Order: sequence, then structure tokens, then C-alpha cells
Amino acid sequence: MAISLYAFGPVRAQGSAPDTLSSDTLWKTSGIISLNLSQLSLTNWAAGGENSVSGNGLLQLSGDYNDGTLSWDNDLVLGYGVIKQGEGLARKSDDRIDLSSKLGYKAGGNWYYSGLLSFRTQFTEGYDIPGEEDRTKISNWMAPGYINVSAGMDFKPVEHFTMLIAPVTGKVTLVLDDDLSAAGTFGLESGERVRGEFGGLLKAAFKKEIMKNVQLNTSLELFSNYLENPQYIDVNWNLLLSLKVNDYISATLQTQLIYDRDILFGGENGGAGEPGVQFKELFGIGLTYNF
Repeated sequence: MAISLYAFGPVRAQGSAPDTLSSDTLWKTSGIISLNLSQLSLTNWAAGGENSVSGNGLLQLSGDYNDGTLSWDNDLVLGYGVIKQGEGLARKSDDRIDLSSKLGYKAGGNWYYSGLLSFRTQFTEGYDIPGEEDRTKISNWMAPGYINVSAGMDFKPVEHFTMLIAPVTGKVTLVLDDDLSAAGTFGLESGERVRGEFGGLLKAAFKKEIMKNVQLNTSLELFSNYLENPQYIDVNWNLLLSLKVNDYISATLQTQLIYDRDILFGGENGGAGEPGVQFKELFGIGLTYNF
């Protein structure tokens, strides 16, 4: 059994025309809701396999304001998923909280003086061996949590593309879980709960209906810490592709790629491990609801 609920489309601002979004509306808002459920049951199945149940949900909201002089772009992404196979413990398949707000004042041409505030973390605990009793906690709510505050210039040559160049950026990493703080994770020393970095940020974003009923939303963040190993760049690249097949069927494809040298993998016998590229892909298809 597989069930998916999906919604995408512009939300009319107050005072706009009843059937179309007025071209002079100052606010432009949109949203995506996706819910996918699946279940597999096997009885005396000669080919083998395990019973399973899984579900994941996505909520993405955007609200952008522009009066020609002042611009304000806001984005919120919430995602969570769980899968359970056989007699094993349930484990996460997705867990994401991502909020950003960017305020700009027109400087001239396609450039804006801009400031960005962003926040990123996850809802619940994560483990190194999901679904097993003998496992170690490796993440939790606000462990890590990331807060970025940036100031610079924002380039907006067209409505659907923006690129922020912020040479003044403060990045704060939070590890508020006692166990993970004591272990010294995510670039913090043992017992530390907060780490600050100062550097530069480049953030590019593209959001457009690239063909009829196909919406592409992608963003790329690059951060360099001026004070420690500035040659190593933190990368966070998100992509969401939304496809409305017809009035009843839709599909969403989500990917995220992260590289951060402060996040280590593969440590054995007390070793610290090595940094590596993280990649996540999530695909859902099912029923459609438009608003």
C-alpha cells in the first residue's frame, strides 16, 4: 500500500484578484505539502523478505515581499520520515528543520544591501546503526544546530534567481545534548556546547516552474571560516523537484548534499574518523491536492 498527499501552488495575497495573482502584488507565497505512506506484508513468501512500514512528510513554505526598494525573502522546510523493517527498531529516513530569512534594500540595478538569518537542525535523535539495539547516538534536537548571520550584497537579475555574497558571516554551531557535548562532536571540544566561526558566505537560489507543472527549487550555500583552515569550504546543496503528472498524481524528488570537515565518519577504537560527503535522496509519488 502506498499513499501520498501533495500540494503545490501560489497562495494569493490579500487583495489580489480571485482567480489570478495580480502582477503588482507585493507578497508572493507558495507551499508544498507531501505525505507518503507505504506498507509491505509477507506470509510464507518463498522469495524471502521482511514486513515493513514507512512514512515521510514534507512541508515547504515560502513568502517573498518586494516593493521595488525593500525585499524580504522567507523560507521554511520541515521534513520527517520513519521506516520499520521486520522486528528491528524504527529508524529515521528523513529529519530536517531549515528556516531562512533574508532582508534587502535596493542599492542600484540588480543589487541589494542584504542581511541573512538562517537556522538548521533536526527533530529527534539519530543513531550510527539505525534499527539495532547496540547503537550509538550521533545527533539530536539542537545537536547539532546551526545559526548563520550574514551581511553583504544580494544579486537579483531575474525574479527566480538570487545570489547573496556575504563577506561578513557569523556561524554558530550548537551541541545541546549532554552526551554528544561530552563526546566532543561537530568540531567542538569535549564539554563544549557552543562554537563560533567567522567567515564568508555565498548563497545562490533558483526557484521556477521550468516547464508546465514542473517546479524546481534549489539552493547552494558555501561557507569559509577565515580564522581556521579557510581553504576548506563547507557545502550545503538542496534540491526539490515537484512534478504534477495530472489532477490526481504527483511526484516529488528531494536531494541534499553536505560537506563539512567538522563532521567526521568511520572512527574506530576511539579514533576521530574522517570528514566525508553526505548525500540524501528521497522520492515520493501519489495522490495530488492543489491549493
